[in-house]
Amino acid sequence: MNLNALHTLSLRRTLLLVLVPGLLLVGGAEVWLTWRTAVDAANAAYDRSLLGAIKAMDANISTASGGLGVELPYRLLEFFELTANGRVYYRVATEDGLVDIGNADLPPPPRVLVSESPQYSDATYYDEPVRVGSYARVLDPPLAGQAAGQRVIIQIAETLESRQAFTRALVLESVARDLLLLVVAIGLMTGAVGWALRPLTRLRNEVEARSALDLTPILPMGIPADVLPLVEAINHHVERSRQQTQARQRFVEDASHQLRTPLATLTTQVGFALREPDPTKQREALLAIKTQLEETVRQTNQMLALARVDSAALKADTVDVSELVEKTTRKWWLAARELNIDLGFEPDAETLRVVADAALLQEALSNLLHNALNYTPRGGRVTVKLTHSECEGVISVIDNGPGLPMQERAHAADRFFRGSNASLQGTGLGLAIVRSIAERHGGELRLDSGANDQGFAASIVLPRRPTAG
Repeated sequence: MNLNALHTLSLRRTLLLVLVPGLLLVGGAEVWLTWRTAVDAANAAYDRSLLGAIKAMDANISTASGGLGVELPYRLLEFFELTANGRVYYRVATEDGLVDIGNADLPPPPRVLVSESPQYSDATYYDEPVRVGSYARVLDPPLAGQAAGQRVIIQIAETLESRQAFTRALVLESVARDLLLLVVAIGLMTGAVGWALRPLTRLRNEVEARSALDLTPILPMGIPADVLPLVEAINHHVERSRQQTQARQRFVEDASHQLRTPLATLTTQVGFALREPDPTKQREALLAIKTQLEETVRQTNQMLALARVDSAALKADTVDVSELVEKTTRKWWLAARELNIDLGFEPDAETLRVVADAALLQEALSNLLHNALNYTPRGGRVTVKLTHSECEGVISVIDNGPGLPMQERAHAADRFFRGSNASLQGTGLGLAIVRSIAERHGGELRLDSGANDQGFAASIVLPRRPTAG
């Protein structure tokens, strides 16, 4: 079984492990409630029979002779015994115990009786569980010589065979019904879980059937709404992978094209130097080879730097841009002095801090300074300037060189692009590296004219908020 199938089964197993015990717990609670309901229903029905027997016996109590007379309803008691399917006991007594007829040792009621309000209780009589109904009323007239308000207590008890059989039958019937419903519910739930996971299985099969080069988006048709965000996230990831693959392919194609010419030139120059007998001309050829090699090395380093910028993780931290820009500018002062160029730094009025990768920012600024110093004529001026607004910080490198025609600025940051007025050798990658770094930080590269529409201004614009790489 492959890993994707295992994950799908694990999801199904997880759902069932959560839902089935929950249903079993609900089923157990339902059985308990059914049992309690059955017991209450049986007690209510049989207690009404007890009350009927008590009322019949109460109707046959008389105190007209001055004593307590009871005409026992034998037929009713016999019928009640048949109904109860067991034995029936009775007791008629005055509350003070002066007169006690029947089973005098019946368990007394657990609570004080309220007149004409029956009370029912479970007890044990002769080691046998019974249900006792107790009833009290005021004797009118009272027994001879007794004060008014004397009460008579009537108790009838029955064994529980019939109640228990009725309750057992009712509970078993209800439990059988609940178990059937529970089995059906678990079956339906298992089928529903399997049916609900079918789109994931289809999605898995679709992805597995794709070739390694197929980076087209997954079609969302037939995907449940709950899974759609996952598919959209996968499509977003696939799109990023596709863009990175295309970028790498373009890079390899461009690099092979850009390196082919200088390598062919080097081969020709080496062959010429080997054939040249004149030491002076041979030295000139070697100097040309050295110059070509230096340019090829720089071009290779630029391409590697661009590849590193595109693929390396962004190590973002809070960076003091003012300090970083000043230090980087100072490193280029010696090169500017050798070219007789005035390289200056204009800091912002306040310290500028952004969340960024300091090494990449330094790489971007170094590329802008290298371009500016290369294309600014001797005696010219290059200025590094820091500005900011509420939502962005701007690092600008402004020179008074030849600049770049307006119609070419839209493509100036494309890889290997060379302006029509470029007079020096170059890789055409400097601005591409700067733009890639700016975009990795959620910013952009802006290209414009210098002061008084003279020269060239390249600006790295960074957002003044945390960004994810």
